[in-house]
Amino acid sequence: QILSKGELQVSDKERQTQLEQMFRDIATIVADKCVNPETKRPYTVSLIERAMKDIHYSVKPHKSAKQQALEVIRQLKETMQIERAHMRLRFILPVKEGKKLKEKLKPLIKVIESEDFHEQLEIVCLIDPGCFREIDELIQSQTKGKGRLEVLSLKDVEEGDEKLE
Repeated sequence: QILSKGELQVSDKERQTQLEQMFRDIATIVADKCVNPETKRPYTVSLIERAMKDIHYSVKPHKSAKQQALEVIRQLKETMQIERAHMRLRFILPVKEGKKLKEKLKPLIKVIESEDFHEQLEIVCLIDPGCFREIDELIQSQTKGKGRLEVLSLKDVEEGDEKLE
């Protein structure tokens, strides 16, 4: 009975270590997925950890770190400048459906970087990662599998040293 339905006892130290590890994991995920919207540069993990402590975020041990990270991003938006890093995509659409589909995609696209219209419509753009599944389903349903969607980069961030004036 005890072996099949019982629970494992966890000491305070172990529980504390698990929570600290999860706190770090959440901060790492947030730092990976987010940038400062003004400079387009990623935040450091220690800065995110400090911000999480400032908003008094408490870790929920039974939720995944990724779910909690998305929750933390929403809460941090209220206190600091933070934004999900945009994804860079390329759509290649057939001419017939291209014009109609472009109008439907416009509200979901943040920035159109280039647009080429020869045999087919090719658009390179930046989107919010939360819209990816919706865009993918829209392209698949409207073009009946003829349209292509390529992920060029998962996060659009500035690299290298920043020049100070």
